[in-house]
Amino acid sequence: MTEPEQTGVPGQDDSDPPGAEAPCRRGRRPEPIAEDVGAAHRTWLEPVRSRLVASGLTLDELVGLSGYSKTRLSELLRGKGYYPSWEITYSVVKALDLPPWPLRRLWTAAAREAAKKQGWIENRIQAVQPLGPEQPPVAHLAFTQAMREPYTAYAQAFLQTEDRAQRAVGETFDLLWLTWDEALASADVKRHAWQMLRSRVMARALQRDGHPDLRQAAFYTAAQAAITDLAERTAHIDTMAHFFDAVARLPQDQMDVIVLAHLCGIRPAAVPGIVGLSPAMTHTLDHHARGALSDLYLRDHTWE
Repeated sequence: MTEPEQTGVPGQDDSDPPGAEAPCRRGRRPEPIAEDVGAAHRTWLEPVRSRLVASGLTLDELVGLSGYSKTRLSELLRGKGYYPSWEITYSVVKALDLPPWPLRRLWTAAAREAAKKQGWIENRIQAVQPLGPEQPPVAHLAFTQAMREPYTAYAQAFLQTEDRAQRAVGETFDLLWLTWDEALASADVKRHAWQMLRSRVMARALQRDGHPDLRQAAFYTAAQAAITDLAERTAHIDTMAHFFDAVARLPQDQMDVIVLAHLCGIRPAAVPGIVGLSPAMTHTLDHHARGALSDLYLRDHTWE
């Protein structure tokens, strides 16, 4: 569906009679996001709304800063109507002093989710002045460089393909940049970021009985690849599929530790720094997870 051409003077809304009360008073949250808003659209819309509330700007003030009418801004903030163009989205991003680079990538992903054609996306982006080189916070850049490999390994354990894993990790890092101040204000940046990654991965992972489906991981173990006899390999895969299904049913933190250390091959000593927990807590989680699994599948198997 083609987005209708917008007419009228920017900042003027014919639906608002003179003297009408502004629909968004200072400090008041915008109306709720529409229920039919897609997951990718919601990913960038929620932090934009949070930033607006934190800024203390009224909708009238946002009109003045962005150059768009209250009706159109209200629709954007609720996710109502057509998927918003990059022009109006960027005007809000600029008014709220948000980093445009990660938000443009998130906006693009959501445009694809909304079935916008590549030509439409490119035209909308080209209608806005070039953003220039990316300038992420130095601490954010260092963090992403350190965490990209383990984050991708974890994501791929659930999403199977490297491409899907990289998209989940990229979205996590963009969202983290977009909310970097919030991350710095959290009790632990690593823990904050890990929970963000986990939510991105679980939103994409196949589900089985309310848990992520890890059974496909049985086809990618080094042990099964080394078995030459087809019947023996099939039996091994079947056993490991049941085992990974049990892993997926562990409490989330226990599951994370097991997946990182024993499926992704990450050194146990490095796991605490990835998930943002103390070494003692990580050791306890690993101990409890092993205990929960041992009665089912580990009596006759080693972890190695």
